[in-house]
Amino acid sequence: MPKRLYPCTPTRLTTWLDCPRRYRFAYLERPQPPKGPPWAHNSIGAAVHSALADWFTLPVPRRTPSEGARLVRKRWLSEGFRDSEQSAQAAERAVGWVLGYLGGVDPTVDPPGVERTVSTPTRTLVLSGRVDRIDDRPAAPAAPSVSGVETAADADDDDENLPDPGGLVIVDYKTGRYVPDADDARSSLALAVYAVAAARTLHRPCSRVELHHLPSGTRAVAQHSPAGLERKVREAESIAADCSRADEAYRAGDQGNTAFPPSPSKGCSWCDFRRHCPEGQAAAPDREPWSAVLP
Repeated sequence: MPKRLYPCTPTRLTTWLDCPRRYRFAYLERPQPPKGPPWAHNSIGAAVHSALADWFTLPVPRRTPSEGARLVRKRWLSEGFRDSEQSAQAAERAVGWVLGYLGGVDPTVDPPGVERTVSTPTRTLVLSGRVDRIDDRPAAPAAPSVSGVETAADADDDDENLPDPGGLVIVDYKTGRYVPDADDARSSLALAVYAVAAARTLHRPCSRVELHHLPSGTRAVAQHSPAGLERKVREAESIAADCSRADEAYRAGDQGNTAFPPSPSKGCSWCDFRRHCPEGQAAAPDREPWSAVLP
C-alpha cells in the first residue's frame, strides 16, 4: 500500500525548525501543557486581522477607511495589556494603521480569498494553511520601487529581473514592530507554500507574495519562479520528514531530549511554553505580556 501523505501546515514545519521541544508541547502532548498568559501583541494582531477580513464582507459603498476603524474597535481584544489605559492607547494606534492602510485599498475589488484555507498535495505531504488575503491582479510592467513604501526582490538567484506575470497574489498582514523586507518575503516558507496551494485550490497561477506591514505602511514583495516554488516544496517535504520521524518516536515512547531537544535563544522570552522549559528560562529573561507593544 502507498504510504499515507503527511498532513501539515507551514506553522507546524517552522515550529519544528525553531524548537523541537516546543513542537512536542504544541502538537504532540495531550493534554497540552498549560500556556503562559496571553500576549498583548497577539491581541492587536488578531483584532486587526479580523477587522480587515470583516471589511471585505461589507457592501461596497460601506467599504471606507472609517468603517475599518469602527471594525477595529468592535473586534478589539484587551487580553495581555497592563491596564485599560494601555489597551485604549494601543487600540487607537491600530485604528490609525487601518485607516492609513485602507486608504490605499480599492473598495470595489472583491479578492478571491479572504481568510481562505488553501491546500495542495505533494509527493509526500498534504500542505494546507489559511491565507490573510488572496488578490487577483493583471500583469504589470516592472517599475522602480518607492523608497519607504515597497521593497521588492526576486525569489531566486536565477530569477533576476523576473517580470510580474499577473494572477493570484498572496497577501499577509503584519502588525509587529519588526518591518519585514524583500528578503523576508522571498525566504518565507509559509508564503511560498500558500502560493502553491492557492494555485491548486483556485486553479489560477500564483507566484507573487507580499508582506503588508500596517504600522509602517510598507510592502515587502517577492516574485517566485516555478523552479523556486518547487524548491520550497522540496524544503517543506524535507522538514516534514523530520517531523514525521519525531511523531513516530513520540508514539513509541521517546519523549526526551534525544528526539525533542530544546533550542534555547533570545526568542525563548516569548515562548508560550516557557514555564515548562528550564533551558529556555536560562537562555532569555522573562517578559511582561505587554512588552512588545510599549512605544
